[in-house]
Amino acid sequence: MSEPKKLTLENLAHLMERRGLLSREQLKDVLARGKSQEARLYSLHYSGASRRKNTGVELVSPSEILASFNLEIPGSHGQVLTVDTITEALASATGLSYLKIDPLKLDLQVVTNHIPRPFALKNLIVAVNELRGVITVAVADPFNEAIIHELAVARRLEIRRVLSSKNDILKILREFYGFRASVLAAEAEVATSIDLGNLEQFFKLKGQQDVESTDKHVISAVDFLLNYAFDQHASDIHIEPKRESSLIRFRIDGVIHNIHVIPKPMHAPIISRIKMLSRMDMAEKRRPQDGRIKTNFNNKDIELRVSTVPVAFGEKVVIRVFDPDILLQDLDSMGFFPRELLLFNSFLRRPNGIVLVTGPTGSGKTTTLYSSLRSLSSPEVNIVTVEDPIEMVMEEFNQIGVQQGIGVSFDSILRNILRQDPDIIMIGEIRDRETAENAVQAALTGHLVLSTLHTNDTASTIIRLLDLGVPPFMISATVLGIVAQRLVRKICPHCKKVRNLSPDECAYLQLPESSYAVWEGAGCKECRGTGYRGRSGLFEVMELNERLKALVSGSAGLAAITAAARQEGVITLREIAINKMLEGVTTYEEVISMTG
Repeated sequence: MSEPKKLTLENLAHLMERRGLLSREQLKDVLARGKSQEARLYSLHYSGASRRKNTGVELVSPSEILASFNLEIPGSHGQVLTVDTITEALASATGLSYLKIDPLKLDLQVVTNHIPRPFALKNLIVAVNELRGVITVAVADPFNEAIIHELAVARRLEIRRVLSSKNDILKILREFYGFRASVLAAEAEVATSIDLGNLEQFFKLKGQQDVESTDKHVISAVDFLLNYAFDQHASDIHIEPKRESSLIRFRIDGVIHNIHVIPKPMHAPIISRIKMLSRMDMAEKRRPQDGRIKTNFNNKDIELRVSTVPVAFGEKVVIRVFDPDILLQDLDSMGFFPRELLLFNSFLRRPNGIVLVTGPTGSGKTTTLYSSLRSLSSPEVNIVTVEDPIEMVMEEFNQIGVQQGIGVSFDSILRNILRQDPDIIMIGEIRDRETAENAVQAALTGHLVLSTLHTNDTASTIIRLLDLGVPPFMISATVLGIVAQRLVRKICPHCKKVRNLSPDECAYLQLPESSYAVWEGAGCKECRGTGYRGRSGLFEVMELNERLKALVSGSAGLAAITAAARQEGVITLREIAINKMLEGVTTYEEVISMTG
């Protein structure tokens, strides 16, 4: 039987059956219920036929209908037939390459310059690459060759086709064309003057001028940018001014990716819009500012912390994204090993004392603290936090934000906080002697105190407290335990493969044998070719038991405390990382990267 020349549910189902992705019984079920399933999807996702008229996009594709049956692929041990699996099989059957579109690898100019938006939407076509004059376009229909020929002739292009799913193509068309249209429309309204934000003092006679931040096109551009960041699970959004343009970058799973290059005239209005949303002083461009935005995405609240700072070519903005699904987790799902989780929970169950979480910026300390507080939260407990700034507003806690400008500091708040009858106090960070002393006093008066410090491991935290001027006997009397943490990228489960450590790698990690099986990601469409997907925590947990308290009270040095902690069962961050590697959670390269 020849392959079909038109994409319908019937011929698509037959094709999947011939390729072993559907059984004969499943095929019969699909053909019998296809019409009713299409009607159900239509009513679920679309409000009326006007959508087809306005966009030219078919409302429900055959691939979507077939995938909606959630059929198990024969002999796959539970793997379900998805739109991506169907599209990949269809590509193979029609001789096209399959492409799972990664938005982070697309160039805004390539996507939007070659194909007009109405034509792209109507025919579900998107340009994904340009190399030596050949434009690669992703199409949803492998049989729509006439449209590609028409486009090639009309635009004088040499075109190569690849096959992608309808949903992937629509997502790119809406995000990229929407952002591009907003930027171009706003740029067209920009008049000429000098870019006063450029500290390099280099400018052209035809300069730039701020657009009003209330301009509808600027508003749309910022909305597209934020939604795009949320959809890609970015933890940080960087907007960086350069000499001739402005660069937008996202940090995803700890790694920064270049996203868009926008015209320099658009930088200032976009920054002004963000400053307005975060209630900053829009006229102040010479001093750093901090602000926050609360918004909504996919029916959940998301907090954004905004920071601006003047750099050589204007104001740079960094927006940190606090997703509640990431910031608030169950402690047993964060990556603790059993011993460390048991110890940490024992700290949290104590009625008074200090629990310290340490690590560099971006190591997940805030997530650990917020998740701990949520596990402790109940109607019988009064939790008070002191933060600079408040990372994420939580109704269950009484959160106090530091405001240095009016004299509301960690020190001044902590001097008065005990009058608020707290049971548990969370201090965002112990930065100075006064804050450390107040934390100690709160613990001595019967309160559980959680806070953070910037140190490398658990033992060096004791030395840091001593450096801050906390007396050794006070440390022994109040500190319950210390958690040092890092984040490592997890191996993508979709492209995970095994390999053996080399003798040199084993020697570098000081492993007792020379043969160990470990895993790594080969790179696939699910992980954007990185081999990693998501992150897991490394937690080194030290309880201040009687032996360690005696050493601290006796002013022992770092080496003595470290050696005693090891003898008391403390597992170092390096050892924990190695264990994660041997369990197949992360890679050798991540172990070296995160633990030195």
